[in-house]
Amino acid sequence: MYIYLFSLLGNVTSTAALGTLTMLMSTIGQNMLWGKISDRHKMRAQLIVVGEITAGLTYILVFFLHKSYIDAGMNFAAGLALITGLSILEFFWSMSDVGWAALVTDITTPENRGNFVGTTNFIMSIGRMTGIILAGSLYADGLGFKHGTIFYIVSIMLLIGATIMWLVAKNITSSPRSPNSVPQTKSKSATSAKSEDKPPKQNEKAFHWFLIALTIVVLGVASTSQIFPLFLKLNEGLNTSDIEVSLILSAWTLGGMSASIAAGRLADKIGRTSVILAGLSMAVATPLLYGLAPNVLSMALVYGVNGTAFMTLQTAGFALAGDIIPDHRRGRLLSRYNAVMALSWGPAGLLIGGPLADVQTSVLGASTRTAYINTFAVSSILVVSGTLVFVAKVRKDRYSSL
Repeated sequence: MYIYLFSLLGNVTSTAALGTLTMLMSTIGQNMLWGKISDRHKMRAQLIVVGEITAGLTYILVFFLHKSYIDAGMNFAAGLALITGLSILEFFWSMSDVGWAALVTDITTPENRGNFVGTTNFIMSIGRMTGIILAGSLYADGLGFKHGTIFYIVSIMLLIGATIMWLVAKNITSSPRSPNSVPQTKSKSATSAKSEDKPPKQNEKAFHWFLIALTIVVLGVASTSQIFPLFLKLNEGLNTSDIEVSLILSAWTLGGMSASIAAGRLADKIGRTSVILAGLSMAVATPLLYGLAPNVLSMALVYGVNGTAFMTLQTAGFALAGDIIPDHRRGRLLSRYNAVMALSWGPAGLLIGGPLADVQTSVLGASTRTAYINTFAVSSILVVSGTLVFVAKVRKDRYSSL
């Protein structure tokens, strides 16, 4: 989509607006509307079904709107129509994000939540890679979007998913299951027992500190995502081909896939915070190694570890959030968690990585390679800062080690 948008708009800034605006609309929808509806009416599966159907139908409408501008020879307007239409679509589609997050937390317990989330993330990663491969094979220099083939396939898949969810929704209880309501058993972990006397207000306070730490970390990790592919293409660097860039970027997804299941199981066995700290350590180290990688394979390995770090944080982080959020506020507070994770869609690179690199090259006269490497170092510094907040305000709380 970004490649197609660039062919219509002709500049990077306008193209990058897609990720930023969709993230903002998703955040607004989840926090101002859908999270409250989810908690007030105990709607989980219903939000998923309605959100997926709405998205599927809206994709078709957005396609025809942009196609009308294409036919009129107004390519720039067609690109803006896509950005505007997909941003509005994301506002309504985000109800599905709230529904999924709250539903997963409802149907799991502290004893199995990490493993379940890890398995789910693994399946999602397979779907993401399949989608990338399918879209790449159908792209055909933009014809896959221009003729609507990719839009139609996306809509059909969303409607199929909504139908399946509607069929199984009757078997899902509409009342959220609080971890505190799980019966006592001899096999119940001590950490779960400790959580039972945790007042909701204290849980919510710990969650907000966790969000602050996570915000800093996500901004640091994602601030380099937009300049990293450009760094790979530099003549004074690896000077990679398009195929080699694809190999390196695919390594990130593969690393994340391998981490999802392992991180989830470890989070259940040794604790959420220990796994999160392992992910943070990898997130700190990998950007510092980008400038040292001597060849494509070593860069793919390093970037694969970065993917491992991100998915480790996402898996164990969601499990921790599910543990410490009061059950009666799951929809609203998980909406905030989703908003923080959505910072990786575009705003981090647009607000931090991109400007930081541009200032060094345009104002300070640094070489492009040097500017990028310095930006990678700033990424690590931000992650270190978030880690310190996490250790000081979350990990020390004895209830957060669920």
